[in-house]
Amino acid sequence: MSPAPAAWSPANPRPKDPAMSHGFLQVQALGKAYLPSKPVFSDVSFSLDRGEFVCIIGHSGCGKTTILNVLAGLDQASSGHAFMDGREIAGPSLERGVVFQSHALMPWLTVRQNIAFAVKSRWPDWSASAINAHVEKFVALVGLSPAIDKKPSQLSGGMKQRVGIARAFSIQPKMLLLDEPFGALDALTRGTIQDELMAIVRQTQQTVFMITHDVDEAILLADRILLMSNGSETPQGYRPGGLVEVVSNPLPRERTRASLHHLDGYYELRNHIVDFLVSRAKAH
Repeated sequence: MSPAPAAWSPANPRPKDPAMSHGFLQVQALGKAYLPSKPVFSDVSFSLDRGEFVCIIGHSGCGKTTILNVLAGLDQASSGHAFMDGREIAGPSLERGVVFQSHALMPWLTVRQNIAFAVKSRWPDWSASAINAHVEKFVALVGLSPAIDKKPSQLSGGMKQRVGIARAFSIQPKMLLLDEPFGALDALTRGTIQDELMAIVRQTQQTVFMITHDVDEAILLADRILLMSNGSETPQGYRPGGLVEVVSNPLPRERTRASLHHLDGYYELRNHIVDFLVSRAKAH
């Protein structure tokens, strides 16, 4: 059994009890095992409220991407359940938009056509003019209007990720799932797109679940941060990975990259998460 998520007292004296929560997203006792005797993780429970931005952090192999894929309907858990808006998640759905580290654009289509393809799938009865107007709105939202009729081969890595983000938002999903979407970008581009993502999320009140390895990125973007441990061998036998701690972000929600390190509580929060990753996420 994984330990129950602990509290981080300065920011979150008493974390939410998943069993008592009535969140928009409910994950209940989720587990994944490729070998029955050694589950990757077990008993993972948490919830997201509508409009909440939650990041999950942990070392490679702890099961973060598996959890995201279960929420996307692209993988099945070995145990437990996941519910969104009162219905159990079973298979992919346009109610959940996904952005991966790889942009996954269709190379033979322009920016306009890539996003229009998703919009047509979401609203097949819309007219061509309605689809085009909708596409142009979301391309403008990520600052790519001048490149709307270019193909992916003509775009930089950062521009391609902007297209992926615009496409995900354009279908107006109930929840957005982000799997390290900025991991392959240089620091300057990454920071710019983080700012754009924050602005869009605030404008749309989007519910977001995001995987990241970047502590500062999690502190900048997330309302809460889930800390996951890896499975490990102990003197008492194998211990599956799991959700160890739920950390509420005490910093003002209107924070920016430039002001982040000036905010009271920033270093305490950052040091707490780094300490978890260094000393507690993996058993020695």
